[in-house]
Amino acid sequence: MNLSNLKFGSTIGIIGGGQLGKMMAQSAQKMGYKVIVLDPDASCPCQFVAHQFINAAYDDQSALEKLGELSDVITYEFENISANQLQALASKYNIPQGYQAIQLLQDRLTEKQTLQESGSHIAPFVQLTDYDDLLNAIDTIGYPFIVKTRFGGYDGKGQVLVNDASNLNEVHQLIDAQECVAEQYLNLSKEVSLTVTIGTNNQITYFPLQENEHQNQILFKTIVPARTQNNIEQEARIEVNKIIKHIHFIGTFTVEFFIDQQNQLYVNEIAPRPHNSGHYSIEACDYSQFDTHIMAITGQALPQKVTLLKPAIMMNLLGRDLDLLEDQFVDHPEWHVHIYGKNTRKFNRKMGHLTVLTNDINDTEDKLLKQFEGR
Repeated sequence: MNLSNLKFGSTIGIIGGGQLGKMMAQSAQKMGYKVIVLDPDASCPCQFVAHQFINAAYDDQSALEKLGELSDVITYEFENISANQLQALASKYNIPQGYQAIQLLQDRLTEKQTLQESGSHIAPFVQLTDYDDLLNAIDTIGYPFIVKTRFGGYDGKGQVLVNDASNLNEVHQLIDAQECVAEQYLNLSKEVSLTVTIGTNNQITYFPLQENEHQNQILFKTIVPARTQNNIEQEARIEVNKIIKHIHFIGTFTVEFFIDQQNQLYVNEIAPRPHNSGHYSIEACDYSQFDTHIMAITGQALPQKVTLLKPAIMMNLLGRDLDLLEDQFVDHPEWHVHIYGKNTRKFNRKMGHLTVLTNDINDTEDKLLKQFEGR
């Protein structure tokens, strides 16, 4: 694995051409790098800011080989790619992130098992392969619990909340389709996340703790700094330090946490790449999560500290939010609006985000929530 500093003018290959790939590419280009993106969608957002576009499926081995031959370093924007193909690619080409994180984290069961082995504080869970396992989950962790498919699913897809026996048939359908994981449903007071970048020579850079709110399992807003008790951010860093002893990371990743009503912190899941809850960093920090990711994979030294320039609120813009608000963007210069450039607008599809910097988080939050009423 070659982690030497890449000179400007070198080429970064990105597997995945969605909004994360696009924002990676924008950070890479301002540092003087060229970008090639591979994506099966002929209209993917990243192609419009890349120097070259390979329109091919993620499992197209010849296309992946072509990306490797044309790139000085390869990264990826999401985790639903073949770990085996990534492993084969990493044996021939420069992929600092490697394949282990993908291999472990694209399977929710191995993710939970790895977290358990690391000593991380997680909610109790049970593997579900058949009806007997479901009965075991009811006996051992009790109602309510949430069932998630082992593979695939994001933004609430492939999940069922089980409050009682009334919706067990829905769980049976999930289990019939594929193995699942049942985990105890926590009575939450807050959700938070910590975005981290790891570079060469064990450099670790932490972003501020992020407070998140989801609606229908899709991120609705992120507030930074998180409004939590002072010890929570340090506890989150301790949990991250446990995790990185068991999983190889180079680049930016995010750990999502739950905080229950007793102020106990639980690791929920890990995204092994830049994350939606870190988008505020583009305007609110002296380095964005995409900047530090590119710095890490190109072998640059990371900043010892990422500074929050001003408190911020990031709001996701789904298709329905654009329907509601797009005519108002021109009247709000304080809104830093990012439109991703997806061709098809869908009701719950992430089409963009906006970030507002503020000295009064609560007042700004109230104003933004009023703007989003009726969505």
